[in-house]
Amino acid sequence: MLMAHPVVLQNLIEQYETLRMLHAESGGTEVRQRMDDLAYTLCVSTGTRDVDAALIAARHQLPGARVEDDSALTAGAGTAGG
Repeated sequence: MLMAHPVVLQNLIEQYETLRMLHAESGGTEVRQRMDDLAYTLCVSTGTRDVDAALIAARHQLPGARVEDDSALTAGAGTAGG
């Protein structure tokens, strides 16, 4: 799989997060279409099928990411005997 450049991933993440906030306020169709486009690009760039997984994967590929910290991926996975 090709790996997207970290600068590109950072830009995609920032754009998506900004538009997510704008969509929550305005709900415009143009904002939604751009969000869909960014989500698709993030998924393709990270080899995922879900925008939330794509955001996690993209963040793990950024410089300084702690790749051994997968707590975001395992959150909600219950423990036995609790």
